[in-house]
Parts: sequence; structure tokens; C-alpha cells
Amino acid sequence: MNKILTSAMMLGAGMAAYNYAQKNNMISGRKMKRMQKKITKALF
Repeated sequence: MNKILTSAMMLGAGMAAYNYAQKNNMISGRKMKRMQKKITKALF
């Protein structure tokens, strides 16, 4: 139960950071895709 809650929080934080970075165009599309893979791997 605790692990699910933690991963849900991580996902929320990850998505917030992802959207923030996208809005500010801080990182390129290639890095975005790599980050997404890392986030999904960390969750599952």
C-alpha cells in the first residue's frame, strides 16, 4: 500500500515537472522522451 502511494506521488511530481519543463521549453524533445522512459521504468 505504501509503495503504491509513493509511486503515485512520484508520478504526480514527475508529471508536474514534465509539464513545467514543456511550458518553458527547457529540455529538448529527445531528452523528454528519455525522461518519460525513466519515469515509467521507476514506476513499473
